[in-house]
Amino acid sequence: MKVGIPKEIKNNENRVAITPSGVMELVKNGHQVYVQHTAGVGSGISDKDYEKAGAVILPKIEDVYKEADMIIKVKEPIASEYPLIKKDQLVFTYFHFASCRELTDAMIKQKGVCLAYETVEKADRSLPLLLPMSEVAGRMSTQEGAKFLEKPMGGHGILLGGVAGVKPAKVLVLGGGMVGTQAAKMAAGLGADVTIMDISLPRLRYLDDVMPANVKTMMSSEYNVRNEIKDADLIIGSVLIPGAKAPKLITKDMLKTMKKGAVIVDVAVDQGGCAETCKPTTHNDPVFVVDGVVHYCVANMPGAVPFTSTIALTNATLPYAVQLANKGWKKACKDSEELKKGLNIVEGKVVYKAVAEAYDLPYTPVEKVL
Repeated sequence: MKVGIPKEIKNNENRVAITPSGVMELVKNGHQVYVQHTAGVGSGISDKDYEKAGAVILPKIEDVYKEADMIIKVKEPIASEYPLIKKDQLVFTYFHFASCRELTDAMIKQKGVCLAYETVEKADRSLPLLLPMSEVAGRMSTQEGAKFLEKPMGGHGILLGGVAGVKPAKVLVLGGGMVGTQAAKMAAGLGADVTIMDISLPRLRYLDDVMPANVKTMMSSEYNVRNEIKDADLIIGSVLIPGAKAPKLITKDMLKTMKKGAVIVDVAVDQGGCAETCKPTTHNDPVFVVDGVVHYCVANMPGAVPFTSTIALTNATLPYAVQLANKGWKKACKDSEELKKGLNIVEGKVVYKAVAEAYDLPYTPVEKVL
């Protein structure tokens, strides 16, 4: 199979979808790998590194899409890439369709095969291709939140861990999954007073057992959220419903009850955000203020730390990419329930229920396209 790796062109996206190690693995399995010129530069990987591993370097993004049967990316295609996607071409990347109607309509029109990292799901309901970036985004959310709580950055000027004789900041984490766990761990390590909320009692029991003493657990409900955000200095939104829009846990009217200069880091922005006032921002212009509350809603947070996130991501995606290349997408998805759940749009048909429901589009059961 011909595998194409285009350069990521989303704002400040420095990750790349494959490392030289991954290229070597695909070549060893008999596949041809085409990498766009300078695709790996942001992650510290040169064209020569790819060539040594057996890749062919192509000068332009158009060349990569033209040659490849399968495109492997990090982020969803942006508008300039839509026309490049060919009928029946497999695109393996993060799509987050439920938060972008324009992208969904474009992929239906192009009639490609869209296999989304974020909906590949194991039997235990874990999301193996979302987890590594959730780890990175969770840890970054505390780091970024601490920075934007500083007065020159627009925050109300509190140090997350406080000092002797001064109370630490209060951090509220909404969602106890991988993002929330990593965010709480980092905030606790900095000495903050942390509360983590979730709707799963078994998950809260687990977190109560493993987290340090400065992390408290609390059942999530609208009543509890409304009460807790009044005193919070930093709120980290980390709720996820696989493939679907994130629930709006922070409504606009709640902002008026919050401290001026408090910060919301909405990691769920990729799926529409869990704050009603959330709108995607970029690393160039990461924040905006509504009712005195600073909103940090960068949709590709791990793109700012590509040395870590490229390797973490490709460690997880490569085994699946090899399966898809070796067997072709149809056989690979028939043989693997995990990959089958990754199919979102196939040849113009929406085959992932949550995406169809998000926009009231016709739904085709995935079995009908295999």
